[in-house]
Amino acid sequence: MSSRRVVLAVVVLAAAVGAAVQVARRGQEVDVSPAVRGPITEWVEGTGKARVKERHVVAAPTPGALQRVDVHAGDSVRAGAVVAHVLPLMAAPLDARTRAEAEARLAAARAAEREASAALRRARVTEEDAARALARARALARGAALSASALEAAEAAALAAAEQVVAARAAVERAGAERMSVEALLRPPRGLAPGSIPIVAPVEGVVLRVVQESPGPIQPGAPILEIGDPRDLEIALELLTEQAARVADGAPVEIGGWGGEPVAGVVRRVEPSAFSKVSALGVEEQRVLVLVDPAGDRGRWGRLGDGWRVEGRVTVAQRDDAVKVPASGVFRAERGWAAFVVEDGRARLRAIRVGAAGADEVEVVSGVSEGERVVLRPTSELRDGARVRAR
Repeated sequence: MSSRRVVLAVVVLAAAVGAAVQVARRGQEVDVSPAVRGPITEWVEGTGKARVKERHVVAAPTPGALQRVDVHAGDSVRAGAVVAHVLPLMAAPLDARTRAEAEARLAAARAAEREASAALRRARVTEEDAARALARARALARGAALSASALEAAEAAALAAAEQVVAARAAVERAGAERMSVEALLRPPRGLAPGSIPIVAPVEGVVLRVVQESPGPIQPGAPILEIGDPRDLEIALELLTEQAARVADGAPVEIGGWGGEPVAGVVRRVEPSAFSKVSALGVEEQRVLVLVDPAGDRGRWGRLGDGWRVEGRVTVAQRDDAVKVPASGVFRAERGWAAFVVEDGRARLRAIRVGAAGADEVEVVSGVSEGERVVLRPTSELRDGARVRAR
């Protein structure tokens, strides 16, 4: 290596060392922000929907044919007003095989009824004989011509004969019922029952939704329409269970994301049972419904509708006079939360205890005092005691 190159390398090295020394003296450039005192609010967020509190489902009371429903969603109805009609269906005709089986069952039922009638007549004859034998036995017993055991045997025979009559009568009734059942099955259908069954509104309100409008067959219990008061709304927010655990009854809520101005609400209840739901990322989560009522001016809720999607922010912590720093100045350390505080041009690592956490600021309960400057977005190269200067 030539002497010129050696001299050049020494000069470059000296310049680099000088620059490093100068940087070390001046310190690393960092962004800082002072801890200030003021209000802070922490909330949890979730999505949900608005819904009518009291929803009444009008259902078919019997199988039949639903006539066309004349009311529509948005129509007002009175309690007891007829909102639909159902025609009871006629009996289905029997096919040849089923009819043949039913006719055979009818013949067997009639034979069983005759047999039971004959058994009843025999039981009555036996009962009459036993009654006469008992009368004779009692007469002989009064004259001391019959032993007590023989009298008891006659009484037992008479009681058994009476019970046979009861059993035989029941058998006749059972056989008769079976015969009538098969005869009803074989009876030709008579078409639709006269008239239709009116379906009335159980309460006064507005038709929220018509489930089945067109005429057609309907099963008992099938919903026809829903009635409620669209002005009596509540919000059902879905929150993760760890979020819902921090929500208290009466907590203020801000409802937005529905297309209008945000409206105020208040938590009425956190439901006691959770449910599973798969998130958009495919993760199964446990969620809880938080029910929210209107707060303040209820008229501002007037534009909300049943089933509308909303977003809600529920307040879980609120401080009016808190020491707070930007959230970017707080980070997790080995034993909890920590922050770098600038003291005499050096970054000092402080263990802190945090309280409420807002959207971009955090309450510091201990570890940082009002007015102290905190390093924002500290890098992994920053060490305790390093010289720093504000950017």
